[in-house]
Amino acid sequence: MFIDTHVHLNADQYEEDLQEVINRALEANVKKMVVIGFDRITIERAMKLVEQYSFIYAVVGWHPVDAIDCTEEDLKWIEELAAHEKVVGIGEMGLDYHWDKSPKDVQQVLFRKQIRLAQKVKLPIIIHNRDATEDVIRILQEEEAHLTGGIMHCYGGSVETAKQCIEMNFMISLGGPVTFKNAKKPKEVATKIPLENLLIETDAPYLAPHPYRGKRNEPALVTLVAEEIARLKGISIEEVAEATTKNAEIFFGITE
Repeated sequence: MFIDTHVHLNADQYEEDLQEVINRALEANVKKMVVIGFDRITIERAMKLVEQYSFIYAVVGWHPVDAIDCTEEDLKWIEELAAHEKVVGIGEMGLDYHWDKSPKDVQQVLFRKQIRLAQKVKLPIIIHNRDATEDVIRILQEEEAHLTGGIMHCYGGSVETAKQCIEMNFMISLGGPVTFKNAKKPKEVATKIPLENLLIETDAPYLAPHPYRGKRNEPALVTLVAEEIARLKGISIEEVAEATTKNAEIFFGITE
C-alpha cells in the first residue's frame, strides 16, 4: 500500500476525469491521498473532496507565490478549517524566490504567520521551498518550527540540509524528480537518508516521474517514486511502501 502525501486533485487539470484518476490510484494500491489547498479556490475544493472520499485528507494554507493576495480574513478562515477532523496539516507554505509575483518580505511575513497559526492549532506544516533554502531554514529555526514538525515537500536540496530539517522534526518527502536521470541531489538524499525519515508524493498534476516527465502527473504514479527509492537503496519496493505508509500514517495521524 502507498500514500501520496502531496497531491493537487483539486487542480483544474482533473476537471474532466477526476473519478478515473482516483480509480487508477486505488487500483495501483495508493490507498490514501493528502490533497493540498493553497488559496481560496483550491482550499474549498479540497474540503469538498474530504467530504466525498473517506481516504482523502486535506492540508490547508497559503502558497508563497500568492502571498500578496492573502488577507487576515483568509488566515482566520484557515484557522477555523483546521478544526475539521480531516484537515491534517497547514500549508503548503514557505518561500518561492523563482517567481516574483509576491515580494520576498511579504512572503516571509506570511510564512511566519502560518507557522504561528499551525502552532496554535497544533498541526504540522508543509513546506514549499524554491531557490530560498537559507531563508527557509533560518525562519523555521527562528519560529521554533520543531514544535509542530512538518514535511519538506518535494525535497530537492542537499543531504546536509535534509539532516538539519530532520533535527527540526521534519520529514523529507521525495517526488517525481528523484526518478529524473540528472537528479543528483534527490538521488543522493534517497540513498543516504534513512527510510524512517522519508515520505513519498507526486505533487500531481506537476512533476510527473520518468518515463512520463512533462506529461500530466497523477497519484497512481507515486509507485514509480517508491520504485526508484527502492532501487537506490537496494531494497524491495514492498519495504519502501510499508515504511513510507507507516511514516505517513503516524505523521498525519491517519492510522484508521
